[in-house]
Amino acid sequence: MWQVEKSSYLAASCDAAPHFTQVFPMASAFSHAFAAYTFKSAWAPAGLSRKAIWIGMLSAVMPDADVLAFSFGIPYEHVLGHRGITHSLFFALLWAWLMMEVFFYEYKRAGKDWWRVWLYLALCTASHGVFDALTNGGRGVAFFAPFENSRYFFPWRPILVSPLGAANFFSEWGMRVVKSELLYVWLPGSLLLLASWAWRFLKRKNTP
Repeated sequence: MWQVEKSSYLAASCDAAPHFTQVFPMASAFSHAFAAYTFKSAWAPAGLSRKAIWIGMLSAVMPDADVLAFSFGIPYEHVLGHRGITHSLFFALLWAWLMMEVFFYEYKRAGKDWWRVWLYLALCTASHGVFDALTNGGRGVAFFAPFENSRYFFPWRPILVSPLGAANFFSEWGMRVVKSELLYVWLPGSLLLLASWAWRFLKRKNTP
């Protein structure tokens, strides 16, 4: 069952973690972007254009733009707050449609290629909230905003939450966060890419 959090602020809760005033869901944007890059394997052998992959990686990072809400006095638990609507499934679908309209207008709307790229972009965007829900700190993710603003975590939360700021990032705790992401994000993603490349290589080799 999912863990639901509606009101209390859940800061970095791991006993071994130092107490930071604010936390980021992952050590850097690179882990979110790398995860999006690995998703292209699911579109083999037809593949995706470089433009689609780059925009997919950008889309995977974009939801954290909601940290700007703090500058405007919007509280964490607000639907417009951090891990709020920009981390929702609804936003992922809407953002993917917007990217299609802006960057892929040459595609026939609702045609086969349009749907392929739109699905990739939606998956990349939605993956951000999924990974945040696997971290052990911050607030949960409003997957169903704007229709329902409860915050959710997955029961299994192996990814250590990251401290805010470069100085803290290079601390002992920051290094533990990097190791956590290497193990639970980069290693599985790399294996997925290797499997995809191996499959395509064998397919080409066996093609007359």
